[in-house]
Amino acid sequence: MPPQTYRTPVPSSTGAPSTARIPQPVPAPEPETARRPLPQEAKIREQDLKTGSRIPPVTKPSLKDTSPGENRIAPDLSAPALRDDSSLLAKITVGTSPQRAASLRLTEEGRKLLDAGDPNRALARFEKTIVIDSTNPYGYFYLAKTHYRLGRYKESLAFLDVAESRLSGEPFWLAEVYALRGENYRALGMTEKAEASYSQALGLNSGNRTAADALPRVQGEAQAAPR
Repeated sequence: MPPQTYRTPVPSSTGAPSTARIPQPVPAPEPETARRPLPQEAKIREQDLKTGSRIPPVTKPSLKDTSPGENRIAPDLSAPALRDDSSLLAKITVGTSPQRAASLRLTEEGRKLLDAGDPNRALARFEKTIVIDSTNPYGYFYLAKTHYRLGRYKESLAFLDVAESRLSGEPFWLAEVYALRGENYRALGMTEKAEASYSQALGLNSGNRTAADALPRVQGEAQAAPR
């Protein structure tokens, strides 16, 4: 009997801590850990959305603005190309090969002779430029110009084809090629081809004097031809 009375208070004492154990397993730390990563993930998503939303509007409108603005780029490209209407010696830089440098010097000499009204001596200079450097596009252009001055229009057109293939990245000189081609076509009586060549020259360089002066005349000749 005495041991039974002694055992009865033991469960009564354990009943008190049982109530104390109930608040211990309360999931108080669990919501804290769950709440901390949530704002971090939200911040990352907000940053991703912000960066993702900024990238497309910057790139897409820029492409749309450039595609329809090709006409605006053309005058910008022709403006710096007009600087080529100067001495060819300015094209000789530190990285220019000796052959190209010598060819450009001869081309400049022939250019001065051609402007002075001596196409025969100029032709000799230009022929040497091609011998020294067969890739000199300016030598081919001035060969074409010299043959035009001498009345050799078909030879001039042949040299212009070579010059055009080597001047694809220079709008100013391409305009010169098309303008001179128009002069040859006009001399050969090919009015329609001359008009097309003058128009192409002005499309590359609106300041091309040869094409600007000749195009209205050719258009007038074309209108008067059927009559």
